Amino acid sequence: MECRLGCGACCIAPSINSPIPGMPNGKKAGERCIQLDDDNLCKVFGLAERPDLCDRFKADPDVCGTTNQQALDNLIHLENITS
Repeated sequence: MECRLGCGACCIAPSINSPIPGMPNGKKAGERCIQLDDDNLCKVFGLAERPDLCDRFKADPDVCGTTNQQALDNLIHLENITS
């Protein structure tokens, strides 16, 4: 599955403990990544500064569902049951 452009759920729902440009301590679950632009596109996509965790995330129908809201809901659920 290819990421839906403008979804951004994986940049909002999960916590990220590694540094992100502009967020040296990572981010909390539910906090919007500072690198997510107004169109929900990653400003550091493809750059060396992008966290490894973000690079490793692969869109999957079971996680991303069929809508951006389903993706956000599913990722929030996964964050809650694994934290």
